[in-house]
Amino acid sequence: MAILVTRPQPDNARTVAALRAQGYVGLPAPMLRFEKVLVSLDADAGFGAVIVTSANALRGLADQPGAQSLFRLPVFAVGDRTAQAALDAGFRDVISAGGDALDLCALLTARAQAVKPLLYLAGADLSRDLAGELGTRGFEVVTHTTYRMAPVTDLPDDVIAAFASGRIEAVLHYSRRSARAFFQAVGLAGVEISALAIPHLCLSDAVAKIAHDTGATNVMAAAAPNEDALFATLTRAIPPNAR
Repeated sequence: MAILVTRPQPDNARTVAALRAQGYVGLPAPMLRFEKVLVSLDADAGFGAVIVTSANALRGLADQPGAQSLFRLPVFAVGDRTAQAALDAGFRDVISAGGDALDLCALLTARAQAVKPLLYLAGADLSRDLAGELGTRGFEVVTHTTYRMAPVTDLPDDVIAAFASGRIEAVLHYSRRSARAFFQAVGLAGVEISALAIPHLCLSDAVAKIAHDTGATNVMAAAAPNEDALFATLTRAIPPNAR
């Protein structure tokens, strides 16, 4: 019996390993695929700092023309994992907001009012208009898209077989886009009835709404939008010692 993990790589592998440490078997089925987007960085733009809300934005920056010219700039990162990704990429002056986008806005307001313009390294599909929010606080923000997450349309063969044999106990959903891609894929694979019958554990109420709207009847949302809270939801739904 297995827990299906739909988040993209490399996060998928980390979650599968974390599930194993808690006594579960994780089965990977990434429903979004990372794709780098070529950017043209103006060496004369005079950026004062870089802001990042995703480690994927830094993955997308790797080997881009002009990327090395940015390494001298301070980086304001949304959280510790993204901050570490900035250090790994080659940045030296990295400050973590230690939370979410609201925390990042507060950090920038407190620490970077005199830093203009800000370069926002972002993905193609943004869940919120961070640049617009910062604009209302007096910041000049230039956004460059360094990556996109493309939906995966086909389930892996081993996942289809696991659904057909009833070996999947629950599905973990981390975003609205990956959840939407998952339910489209199970329909194409012909395992929709099996997929809808099992628990769907979601990172937030917004993600849970996708599962509800698709027809899943056993849907639970984490108490907070982080993996620890999602794993706590999994423990309530399927205790490791009850398997």
